[in-house]
Amino acid sequence: MKHLIVFFGCLLPLLALAAQYSIDWHKIGGGGGTSSSGAFQVSGTIGQPDAGGASSGGQYSLTGGFWSLLSVVQTPGAPLLTVTFAGGQTILSWPTSATGWTLQTNVNLATPNWGNYLGLVINNSVTNSPSVGNLFFRLQR
Repeated sequence: MKHLIVFFGCLLPLLALAAQYSIDWHKIGGGGGTSSSGAFQVSGTIGQPDAGGASSGGQYSLTGGFWSLLSVVQTPGAPLLTVTFAGGQTILSWPTSATGWTLQTNVNLATPNWGNYLGLVINNSVTNSPSVGNLFFRLQR
């Protein structure tokens, strides 16, 4: 019994150092899958009507709901670039008061291959059909 108490006593400092993660709110849905990388894993579903902004804490962020593989990359110091979906269309926009910014695209964030967006930009807004595959957008001066 004494050895068992010593064993658990040695584990207590390790437990105190372990980070605690929690998801305080959830919704039950069907389908979906699991994504993992390193020591982290998240399971979820797509098509949730509660899609919205990111939930974040510390250095982690999670955006729920149904999203295509289209995403915005916030450039430090640039106006807020947003992506929304309406009527089966993808809408990218930034404040109309922000002038002098160019919308750029890239299909792979691991490469520096950003190019200027060649479609029509009206009042700092772009409307397109959702993309197939990865497509990232950013604003650049």
